[in-house]
Amino acid sequence: MAHYAFLDNNSIVTEVIVGKDETELIEGLDPETWYGNYRGQVCKRTSYNGNIRKNYAGIGYSYWVDLDAFVPPKCHESAILNEVNCVWICKDESHEAAAE
Repeated sequence: MAHYAFLDNNSIVTEVIVGKDETELIEGLDPETWYGNYRGQVCKRTSYNGNIRKNYAGIGYSYWVDLDAFVPPKCHESAILNEVNCVWICKDESHEAAAE
């Protein structure tokens, strides 16, 4: 059993499903390809433990092709993405203002 995320045209996750194990073929195709063709959407495997694509995909997460990772929605405008684990780092703006 594996989990798969469907992406819209902006690479935003619209749904996550439980599907065939990633090592099984469906009509001769790997599950990502088969599910994607069936739904007419890009489909990417995701995992709870972060072994692939950094984070478990959730609805509203985005898929970043260049990082091959699911990234959660940005918490606020000044947040910076940690590209190693693909989570947002939020600066404490009140400390920045006090330091100036």
